[in-house]
This record gives sequence, structure tokens and C-alpha cells, in this order.
Amino acid sequence: MARKIYIFDTTLRDGEQAPRCSMNLAEKLEVARQLEKLGVDIMEAGFPAASPGDAAAVREIARTVKNVRVVALARALEKDIDTAWEAIRKAESPRIHTFIATSPIHMEYKLRMAPEQVIEAAAAAVRYAKHYCSDVEFSAEDASRSEPDFLCRIFSAAIDAGATVINIPDTVGYAIPEEFARLVAHIKANTPNIDRAMISVHCHNDLGLAVANSLAALRAGANQVECTVNGLGERAGNAALEEIVMALRTRRDFFDLATGLDTAQIFSTSRLVSKVTGVSVQINKAIVGENAFAHEAGIHQHGVLANRQTYEIMTPESIGLPQNSLVLGKHSGRHAFEERLKYLGFALDSARIDELFAQFKILADKKKTVTDRDIEALARGASGTIPETYKLERFAVQSGTQLAATCTIRLARKDGSVYEKAAVGDGPVDAAFKAIDEIVGRTLELEDFRLSSVTSGEDAQGEATVKVKFEGRTWNGHGVSTDILEASIKAYLAAINTMEWEMAVYE
Repeated sequence: MARKIYIFDTTLRDGEQAPRCSMNLAEKLEVARQLEKLGVDIMEAGFPAASPGDAAAVREIARTVKNVRVVALARALEKDIDTAWEAIRKAESPRIHTFIATSPIHMEYKLRMAPEQVIEAAAAAVRYAKHYCSDVEFSAEDASRSEPDFLCRIFSAAIDAGATVINIPDTVGYAIPEEFARLVAHIKANTPNIDRAMISVHCHNDLGLAVANSLAALRAGANQVECTVNGLGERAGNAALEEIVMALRTRRDFFDLATGLDTAQIFSTSRLVSKVTGVSVQINKAIVGENAFAHEAGIHQHGVLANRQTYEIMTPESIGLPQNSLVLGKHSGRHAFEERLKYLGFALDSARIDELFAQFKILADKKKTVTDRDIEALARGASGTIPETYKLERFAVQSGTQLAATCTIRLARKDGSVYEKAAVGDGPVDAAFKAIDEIVGRTLELEDFRLSSVTSGEDAQGEATVKVKFEGRTWNGHGVSTDILEASIKAYLAAINTMEWEMAVYE
């Protein structure tokens, strides 16, 4: 029987802390629910000591998900551990994850501590966390550049103090697979009480070897692997969850290792994380990239038509990539639309389906054929869980080579009041955003703005993604429309509505 590998997802912590990847509370909850649906064993929800907002998000995630172990990260400091426990104490299965650096360069220049002091600090942190929580993970930061025998000593001390999991991170992506496997094997063979703890690994991708190092470590005896959806993370990112899981599944003959994930949820999870972070998946990305199952060369197409296994080592269906081609148009009914939403992986209530069906009908009047990508964009275009403080009623724009761009916006507020403002800007999008700022009464900083086509063709929907900043915090927004200015306005309003909701509920 294949050995079980536990998937520790850190998208909401290590992935989210990467530049341009921040998520607001509503987005974190949406991702957490999808990760639970995917079937990850452990979910690192955040670093509560980093900020009050992060602590609040971890607390809400811990209350929301039920079928996954929820982890909070903490430095080897009592105040961090206190904050971590306060955030996860309501979880069905909580874990505190504490860490300290162990490489000579980190101990000397960052910690300014002697090796024996570091061991004492690690053991003390684990003991303190153990007072709160029976499940405690200890990580030796920068383990791949640490002395192997020193790692054995500090892991032994951590296990004696109560650690249930010891983690071996390749924090800066320095390791080579054969070398990293030897390190894991050395720790397993030379830590006297290692049988009382699970061995975990956490690899970064600075040399493009995060997945290879993770797989090598699993073969060498690790039972838990820490990873992120789409490989998000600091610098070049973390080991990609989807690549590890599908490598183990596709080459089970070689690894003889298994996970408990529902791989059919991989594609929708990847798309969700890409949407909420605004970070696109590269088209040639393994497993979830747009070209992962595309064949253009004639010889490849001929082979695939004869037998898909000639050029595909896994099926698109195995990761949840839709394949059948039910065509929807303006004459399609609600039932067909609802079934297509289910097929695409969206579990929505009746009221939300009614709202999306109305939008679908409007879109179908503008397009001859509505594709799966169009439907997905509609379903992803608004969270559906955030109340609309402001809703677009209409807009008008005047722009040209000899004209200053002017936009008039009319918004309806949830209390029934209606506001209309006009503004001049550097182009119609800038003018629209300035008019919205005047209505809302806040001056927002636009950190990022992107436009992309959902499908090909002149009647394609445009998808807009914005990231706005206000008082040091950021919010993402998404909008879709066959009119790219309307899509941009919807995205900007989505970010504002999320901001207004979070500020009203949690402050």
C-alpha cells in the first residue's frame, strides 16, 4: 500500500506574503474554502503576529473550515505564540508552527546568537506552544545551509520539548535534489527521537528546483510537503502544489506515494488563486498553464487524435479541466446554465445563480456563443459574498485625440441614494476612477491595473483586475464586460465594495 503524503498548503501565508500577491479577508476565506474542497490536509492560514488584519483573517479561517488542520505561524517568541494561539484556538484541529534560523550566517548576522542559545530558544518556544496546543510544528529556517549534525541536535531538542512535526526548509532555494535527499536521510538516521515526529519539507524555487527537491525529500522519507497553489511565494516562489501532487499521481509506479487530494479540483483552485491575487499563470506552466494540454504541431495533433496518451501523460479531466463542448447562447435556459456552472466547479445558491443567469442573458445578446471561459469569468467577476455598497447604474465618456477625457458616473448606494459625478483624467479609465473617488469620498491609490481578453474574437469579454491601496491596506477587484471601460469600472467598484464591507465589519 502506497505511503501517505500529507499536503501542507501555505498559499494563504507564504504565498500571500509575496509582493503583489496580498489578499483581503473575503478573498482569503474564499481560497480557504476551496483548499478545503481540494482536500489539503493542513492549511497554514497566516502569520498572526504580522498585523491585526492577518490575525483577524486567520481567526475567521479557523472558524470557517472544518475538515482541515489550521496552522498559524509564529517566531520563537512568546508574544508571537500567544497571538498565534488566540487566532486559531477555535479551529477544529489547530496547530502552532514556530521557527528559528539555524544556518551559521543567520545565527551570526541576523539572530546574533550562539548555536547553544538557538537550541535553547527553539526548545523553549516549542514547550511554550505546547501549553496551548497538542500539535506543534518546529521549523529550522535555512536548514539547507545549516550544519547537518546541528540540525539533528536542534530537532532532537524540539521533539523532546513536544514538537509533533519537524520541518526542513530550503528557505533560499539553495539545495540540489540529490543533496537535499541526503540531508533528509541524514536527519532521519541521526536524530535519536525522530520516530516521535513527522518529517516535513518546505522548498523555495530560486534555482527552479523546488518541486524536484520536494519529491527527492519525499522519497528519502519525509511524510509532509509544504507547497502553494501556482507556486506562489517569496522571490521565485514555493514548490507548486499541483506539480507535486500530479507527479506523485502520474508516476505512482516510481514513487509509490499517495495523497488524499481531489485532483479534479486543481484547475478551479488554480484559477481562483490567480483571480484573487491578480497574478496570472504563465501559459506554459506545468499542469495548470493554458498550453499544458494544447497541441499545435501537426505531428502532435495527429498523435493525440489517434491516442491521447501519445503526447499526454495525464488527462485534462484528472485536474478538472472542462472538456465537453455544450454550446450556450441566448436561447439556452436556466437549467442548462446551472448545470454548466456545476460542471465548471461552482457550487452557488439559487439567488446567486439567478443573478448570474440574468448577466448571462445580457451577454448572450451581445455574443453569438458563450464559452466556458465566459461563464467562468461571470462567476468569478464578483465574489457574490460581499454586499454591494455601490452599484454602477450608468456611465458616459467623452475622449479623443483633441479632447480631454471626461467621464460621468452614476452610482446607486445600498441605502437607496443615487450619486452622479463627472471628472477629467488622463484617459477615460483614469477619469472614471476619479469620478468614483469623488462619489465615495476617498482618494484611493491605484497600485495595479490589468486588462485581458477572456476569449478570442472581436466580441470577446474583457476582464479587468485592479489593486487599490487606502491607509496602508490593499484590496483587489475584478470585473468583466464586452466593454473594457465597463469592466474596469466594475473592477474598481468591486475593490471599493470589499474595502467598505471589511472596514464596516471588522473595524
